[in-house]
Amino acid sequence: MTHCYLFEFMQGRGAGLRNLIDLQSLNKEDIFEIFHIADKIQEGNFKGFLNGKSIVLFFPNTSIRTRVTFEKGIDQLGGQPILFPSETLDKKEKLEDVCGYMNHWADAIVVRHRNMDVIRELARYSAVPIINAMTDRNHPCEIISDMYSLSKIREEFTKDKYLFCGESGNIGLTWKEAAGVLGFELSQCCPQGYEMEGVQVYRDIKEAVKGKDVICTDSFPADKLGDFKNYQITKEIMDMANEHAVLNPCPPFYRGEEVSEDVIDSDYFVGYQFKRSLLEVQQAIVIYCMLDGRKWD
Repeated sequence: MTHCYLFEFMQGRGAGLRNLIDLQSLNKEDIFEIFHIADKIQEGNFKGFLNGKSIVLFFPNTSIRTRVTFEKGIDQLGGQPILFPSETLDKKEKLEDVCGYMNHWADAIVVRHRNMDVIRELARYSAVPIINAMTDRNHPCEIISDMYSLSKIREEFTKDKYLFCGESGNIGLTWKEAAGVLGFELSQCCPQGYEMEGVQVYRDIKEAVKGKDVICTDSFPADKLGDFKNYQITKEIMDMANEHAVLNPCPPFYRGEEVSEDVIDSDYFVGYQFKRSLLEVQQAIVIYCMLDGRKWD
């Protein structure tokens, strides 16, 4: 990206360092701004955006896709990723004091931690952007990436009808946040006791998929598989959805549990294709949070 265009882009799209804690803190224009930045990255822009910058990451050892794409994305932008395990934040030292030091050295902090309160506490005291890479309550980067991918294959993805099949957990709740921001219709299919508040709930999976365009899933609770035995998405079930409907299971998905073998091997499944954009979208999120109205050299 040329200096001239970058300066114009930054001046025209708002100033100030920003956190990404949840989708509810964004509006429709913010999300489409992130999409716009991701488009520009794919066109070869923003090279060197993070030159001389250090991004501190807190990730558990079990993270694969989110961690790989954040680390690689930061490196591709010219930045230095510095990785710690998430439990580093669980020490006796107050997070206020952790931020007191990090404010001198980090240019942004990406955090994957089960406890949402940890991320909110960091955001309270940090002088640099805090990016939520997943909690037990939500997963904003993942769902922004999925919506970006949807926008590339669905002409009017905000007018599609969405079905989430699974329990009230971080993935379903983030789809609910996204529906609130972008205004699309979202319903849920689950057994009794696993509902999200404020969302239409179906008990019959065959009834639920009728008239739907985008079907999303999350893995079923390992100790509650019996409760979900009638909620598996199969190719036969997808055949009941709208024409050109897509299946977007959140990884890791488990064949034979929330999805069948045959549906993953069908044309309905878009999971691998969607995650190709995760790299650029997470780069775009970092850039979005760090834009501050200055001309970057």
